[in-house]
Amino acid sequence: MSNKTNDLTTGVLGKQILLLSLPLMFSNLLQVLFNISDIAVVGKFAGAYALGSVGSTSILLTLFLAVPLGMGGGINVLTALAIGSRSKKDVSETIHTAAIISLIAGILLLAFGMFFARDLLTLLNTKEELIEGAVAYLHVYFLGMPAVALYNFGNAVFSAAGNTRKPLVYLSIAGVVNVILNLFFVIVLKIDVCGVAAASAISQYLSAGLLLKDLFRGEGMCRLQMTEMKLTGSKAKRILQIGVPSAFQYMIYSVANLFVQTGVNTFSATVVAGNSAAANADNLVYDIMAAFYTVCGSFMGQNLGARKKDRVKKSYLICLFYSFMVGLVVGLLLVLFGHQFLSLFANDEAVIEAGMERLMVMGLAYCISAFMDCTTAATRALGKTVFPTIVMILGSCVFRIVWIYTVFAVYHTTRALYLLYGVSWVITAIPEIIYFVIIYRKNVSTIES
Repeated sequence: MSNKTNDLTTGVLGKQILLLSLPLMFSNLLQVLFNISDIAVVGKFAGAYALGSVGSTSILLTLFLAVPLGMGGGINVLTALAIGSRSKKDVSETIHTAAIISLIAGILLLAFGMFFARDLLTLLNTKEELIEGAVAYLHVYFLGMPAVALYNFGNAVFSAAGNTRKPLVYLSIAGVVNVILNLFFVIVLKIDVCGVAAASAISQYLSAGLLLKDLFRGEGMCRLQMTEMKLTGSKAKRILQIGVPSAFQYMIYSVANLFVQTGVNTFSATVVAGNSAAANADNLVYDIMAAFYTVCGSFMGQNLGARKKDRVKKSYLICLFYSFMVGLVVGLLLVLFGHQFLSLFANDEAVIEAGMERLMVMGLAYCISAFMDCTTAATRALGKTVFPTIVMILGSCVFRIVWIYTVFAVYHTTRALYLLYGVSWVITAIPEIIYFVIIYRKNVSTIES
């Protein structure tokens, strides 16, 4: 099967970006749905303790999964840049180095999870009756971390090459297998917590294996060969320079949300339940919008490598427009049909009303995050990650903590709490955009088209 690259340096940008983003949207949504299936199967067929054990691992998994996601962002940008420059040597060195780094990262995550799962769960004050199940779940789930890292590597390479359909197909196959195995392990074999973890790990190796098979058997510039499998120092340095700060940015969101949750927990159990139900919309909206951020890196990378400055800038502006509009439209739909959405997660009308308080604020604010996240992705495509990471720490983490202990402490309403999201996105986006403009003018605008 061919894995030839698609040329992103010519053609109608608006159409190309949309067509490339759609499969990524579905891929991201499928990942959310398949993750929900783990919890749904356990909750439906294994009981409250098993459900609690799996649920109590979500924060840690989010933190650890930030590493392959961030590394994938760096690999995507550098691969696209090499493809755009039409240098087979650069492409080969980049993807072979990236494959080795990804595998090493996956193995290190596996080892870290095995040795420190219990300590980390204890640090998070996991309930005593749930901790054994949670440790068991993490130990089995982390067996799949090398596969997660390699899947994100393969997905990054295919996206950089302008092929987002193939990862979607393979993820769909693996997802169906995941659901079937969930039901088989839990219902037939009566293996609850470890069963759904094993199903996830197996499906992760399946999706990674399918992508790697195509990369090894392909005919394009992005073909992997065992004889070329070696680390190139300069490429490894660049991948880590972009990938590590990107991973850190993903982690920041999780840490910041821990502090937000402390604010939520000061309200009644009904409000806490309503917030949890409404928060399911976050991943839905973010993951749809994130498709444009990935594509932004691919288009800007290839066109920067091809030295087509106008298409570099237009790629960013079009991706920003699309992500903003998607956030706006989906957010408004959640406001209009919030009761129906929340009824999927709760039956109590009081809980649904509490959830609507969150959706009314967040539904109108999701689109604002596009200015921050799309600009961060665009700056990363220009090879700069340190400053955006610092701004992200200050805006999305430090500012939110200050807000909770000042504005929220004074007013102590759910609206005062939920408004911190939109405000933090605005104050983070402004310096991000200013920095992007400076870097663009310095490094890109001098290129002759």
